Amino acid sequence: MGRSPFGAGVRRICAVAAAATAAEMRAQVLAALRETPTVEVRLDWLRDDAERERLLAWLAGQKRRLRGAVFIATCRRREGGGKLRSSVEEEMRWLARAREAGCGWCDLEVESLREVPADSTIRRTKSGDADVAPPQRRGNGGSAPLGAVDAVYVPRLILSLHDFKRTPPLARALRLLRGHDADAVKIAVQSRSIEDSVQVVRAARGASDRVVVPMGEVGLAARILALREGSALAYAPVGAATAPGQVSLRELKHLYRAHELNRQTRVYGVIGNPVGHSLSPLMHNTGFVARRINAVYVPFLAEDLRDFLRAAPELGVRGFSVTLPHKKSMLRHLKECEGLAAEIGAVNTVVVRQDGSLYGCNTDYVGVLRALQKKFRIAGSRVLIFGAGGAARAAAFALARAGAAVAICARREKTARELARAVEGEVVPRRALRTESFDAILNATPLGMYPHEAISPLEARELHCRVVMDLIYRPERTKLLQMAASKGIATVSGVEMFVAQGTAQWELWMGRRAPDAAMRRAVVAALRAEAKQRRPR
Repeated sequence: MGRSPFGAGVRRICAVAAAATAAEMRAQVLAALRETPTVEVRLDWLRDDAERERLLAWLAGQKRRLRGAVFIATCRRREGGGKLRSSVEEEMRWLARAREAGCGWCDLEVESLREVPADSTIRRTKSGDADVAPPQRRGNGGSAPLGAVDAVYVPRLILSLHDFKRTPPLARALRLLRGHDADAVKIAVQSRSIEDSVQVVRAARGASDRVVVPMGEVGLAARILALREGSALAYAPVGAATAPGQVSLRELKHLYRAHELNRQTRVYGVIGNPVGHSLSPLMHNTGFVARRINAVYVPFLAEDLRDFLRAAPELGVRGFSVTLPHKKSMLRHLKECEGLAAEIGAVNTVVVRQDGSLYGCNTDYVGVLRALQKKFRIAGSRVLIFGAGGAARAAAFALARAGAAVAICARREKTARELARAVEGEVVPRRALRTESFDAILNATPLGMYPHEAISPLEARELHCRVVMDLIYRPERTKLLQMAASKGIATVSGVEMFVAQGTAQWELWMGRRAPDAAMRRAVVAALRAEAKQRRPR
């Protein structure tokens, strides 16, 4: 495979500038250039011709200052999934104007190429430009018309094929794109399964001039791994994602380090539905950077567990975290399982062994113990667990194994009795909490989780204990913990369990001590930044 026509390293990350006004897009371009020299300017996103004129005039005036930057001009029509309400001739004219303003590349959909009138030509010139001569026509209003032209010169050409509904047969798509004279070809298609997304990135292998974009949330992991798999470019919006499956420029470069990944990079991830909110990628990737390990951790939206398991070997997945709804069903696919995980009836961590077989374990219980051991002696203590779901089950088995007397209080009485019996504990009715005392109380329900952080699962008068722990980590300080602290009770945030179970996973995969302080700092900083953004101004 040869060198990408866009260069190497960070040059293969293409920032996408898309805004309604030239002023907004200028700001995006300048922000993008602080992260990467490759920028796509979406001329079709600008609200009218006057704004397009203003942006291109600014680009033309910045040629010296922006020397070394690579600009890709796109002016996609509505028929091709863009915003331009005009003809193919107008699309071609704007691409030509972008060339004059300093854009070295343009992106043209194969559908637009088909609509170029028969008396037009696209041919290679000695300079490498495409010479396009559509019939003479005038602009469609907005600002001063583009005017009649005899020939339009566009920059180096990316010929693209988009399918916003499915992943079509890609061999046929590549043959269609290769049938035209282009400097690079791009396939951007909707992934309806993880297998679809793997099929898309597979199309990039063995060629240096192919750009592949698996679209949709299911394609998120493959989109991050596209450069590793051989794609000539990976696209990322300058700001927040504007569509499912997009990764922001800052995240693609700094969180996932997409431009540094190679075929030797070990791949790990989290599987579940949903997974977009997870802080596990931040925590684990921070650990890899701190220890200078060539590995990456990505989120896999796995609606169907078998879909992920079929696709994982081709992406070189070496281990993964398991979250809802797959913690129980994962047990059926393991060759071997840790004894306590089998007792709990759920796994949250899988190691892929060299022969491809899967070993499962549960580090949730490690997280509970590590977090609580810092506050009191667990052996001989009496601990109440509020809730009886999966998180409660892991906590109950962990505490019982460590020598605590476990009490269960839950809305579903039958489930509470079953869990109490499994750990040789007791069931405590809710009405008894006003008089019963415990060494610690753990909330293992989702009550109080963002965006319902004003809710507490328990009342202040029910907190008769030395320590209160909330397994929720969003927000970091839940209403329950605030109430406990106001009564002088020691508190343990769900962040402590989250980081502890995560570092235990990391150590299983890496076989060495995790940089737990760095991983914890990253998670806490992210949670506090989120909380600050949510505060009313």
